Amino acid sequence: MSQPDCPQTTPYGIELEAGDYRWCACGKSKKQPLCDGSHKGTGFEPVKFTVSEKKTVWLCGCKRTKKPPFCDSSHNKI
Repeated sequence: MSQPDCPQTTPYGIELEAGDYRWCACGKSKKQPLCDGSHKGTGFEPVKFTVSEKKTVWLCGCKRTKKPPFCDSSHNKI
């Protein structure tokens, strides 16, 4: 499998309501950092995650995190 696209080299800090979400793992979504279905045919699948209460989360923007969907500072090594 090839490397995902890197839409940005910093994390996305976004406020989310409680609920289920799908983080874009391929880097092709036009609704970054969340999935819009652009992964079809790429070999990548979105990562489902749940937010239990309204809060700000830091989601990986470089798509190289070892802890998807959350930023682990992997962008510092690109």
